[in-house]
Amino acid sequence: MEKVFIPVLLGTNRKERQSEKVSTWLLKQIEKRDDIETKLFDVRDFDLPNDDYGTEIAHLFPDWRDNIIKADGLIIISPEYNHSFPGVLKSVLDLLLKEYIHKSVGLVSVAAQPWGGVRVIEQLVQVVREFGLAVTFTDLNFPKVQDAFDEKGDPKDAESEKRASEFLDELVWMSRTLKWGRENLPSKYHK
Repeated sequence: MEKVFIPVLLGTNRKERQSEKVSTWLLKQIEKRDDIETKLFDVRDFDLPNDDYGTEIAHLFPDWRDNIIKADGLIIISPEYNHSFPGVLKSVLDLLLKEYIHKSVGLVSVAAQPWGGVRVIEQLVQVVREFGLAVTFTDLNFPKVQDAFDEKGDPKDAESEKRASEFLDELVWMSRTLKWGRENLPSKYHK
């Protein structure tokens, strides 16, 4: 079966960010699969102007725009900061709109606290829904992330691989289903 293209967006630019461990590990999990092609986008690499945001400046980020246009889905990795997501993540997401419509999104939360970032997921669901993205039922959460990985960058929790596999399985299913819909069913949002 044909691979789906699902970019990964690392959603924080803070120094010593724990989310980077998660993205590095998750990309390794994706590489083991034969059904996903991916590319990492890091919010640190977006040189966003301070005075002009939104779709009007999407042309300044053609690699992001072009990859989301061809994408079948998206993975967003976000830490939970004060019950929400980083502002820079919202600024990057706001660069596009119609390019997201009727594509799947899987949300990965990272948190220092034991709740695993469930509040950031709740916040992101509202935002990505407005973009027309379809959120998977299964999220991937990393609570107490500062203690969750060993020195080699692997999770200490033996269930992490299983949870990641289930998360990716659902995301691939939704990506394929929505791709078929975009290609075969009429909609005012795509031809």
